[in-house]
Amino acid sequence: MKSDVEIEDVPISADQERGFAPRERRMFRHARFDRGELAGSLGDLGTFLPLLVGMSAKNGLNFASALFFAGLFNVVTGLMFSIPMAVQPMKAIAAVALTEGLTVPQILAAGAIVSLIVLVLGLSGLIDVLNRVVPKSVVRGLQLALGLSLLMKGMRMVAETNVWFAPDGYLTGFLSALVVLWLFFSRKIPAALVLFGAGLIVAVWTHPEVINTLGFGFTLPRWSPPAWRDFVTAFPKAALPQIPLTTLNSVIAVCALSADLFPDRRAEPRKVAVSVGLMNLVACWFGGMPMCHGAGGLAGQYRFGARTNGSILILGGVKIVAAVFLGSSLMSLCHAFPSSVLGVLLAFAGMELALVCRDQTSRTDAFSMLLTTSACMGLDDIALGFVLGLAMAWCFRFGLFRVEEMVEKTG
Repeated sequence: MKSDVEIEDVPISADQERGFAPRERRMFRHARFDRGELAGSLGDLGTFLPLLVGMSAKNGLNFASALFFAGLFNVVTGLMFSIPMAVQPMKAIAAVALTEGLTVPQILAAGAIVSLIVLVLGLSGLIDVLNRVVPKSVVRGLQLALGLSLLMKGMRMVAETNVWFAPDGYLTGFLSALVVLWLFFSRKIPAALVLFGAGLIVAVWTHPEVINTLGFGFTLPRWSPPAWRDFVTAFPKAALPQIPLTTLNSVIAVCALSADLFPDRRAEPRKVAVSVGLMNLVACWFGGMPMCHGAGGLAGQYRFGARTNGSILILGGVKIVAAVFLGSSLMSLCHAFPSSVLGVLLAFAGMELALVCRDQTSRTDAFSMLLTTSACMGLDDIALGFVLGLAMAWCFRFGLFRVEEMVEKTG
């Protein structure tokens, strides 16, 4: 039996290289559209759905526009890369938006700022320089702080229901958490998809009037640009903590993972940086949720069975169809979505974000990571926490401090 690579990498003749049709053929020569690709397309919904529903319900993000551009980015990504390259929400921006109550224009402005910077870094080749300047421990500290913030936000949302036996109460949240734990290691059934469906059922049960709003229509994103003041506010609050996460996780880390999983089809950093950079520079003017690529998303899609760009093309097509023909009617369902279920989804999304920090095993890396996390959360200022963590990491790098001596003095 031939391997996937032997089957997929069919040589293309010189005649086939010419013309529009051969170009299409090159785009789709790796793509498969089988059951494995369909299952793999669901591998990243555990992060996408909670953050999309959360920002739509709590911040007023246009559900239809965000879903449309997420699908469009999936399709474009599927045409650019032959691997199942995930398209994910920018988690730092989402976490700040949900915990600090950013407005929709501020969310869009933050995504545009990050994309512009990443695009410049990619085109100029400075992406590797930034990777050397910002230690991984500081990035992990930001991820831990944002993950814990999402976790606490989700738990508070469940607690705010303030009732045990009700469709939207403590018991519903407890049962939702059990579902997530039960399906946590399932490769066939995404827990987020199950809870999303259950939440829609509860929403219809508790708000039967939303049924009247459901139906087929035709919805396209509308022009809704952020103002200059939104860019000024968004930069220190949301864009600054997202920049190192995007450059390292969405570019450097995803390229390294692609080389491990698909050594014959690895993604190049400059191409990935340009892809991330162009996304939100278009979508931010039409209400699109800030999106990027991500190593966790690629690993999730691979874990569920995705091996080609076919999974991304399938997922993108479904999102676009749902956004265009059901988008306007889904908004009412989104606002009726039970807080107990949404809280659990956000809590586990925060845990997934925080769990990536377990690779910081040395004393110096762990110290820098925890200092960054505690400064971000204790001072309630992500930008300041990032600066303090970066300064501490540089001090360790240049040998100004030794953790062992500090431990001995304080112990």
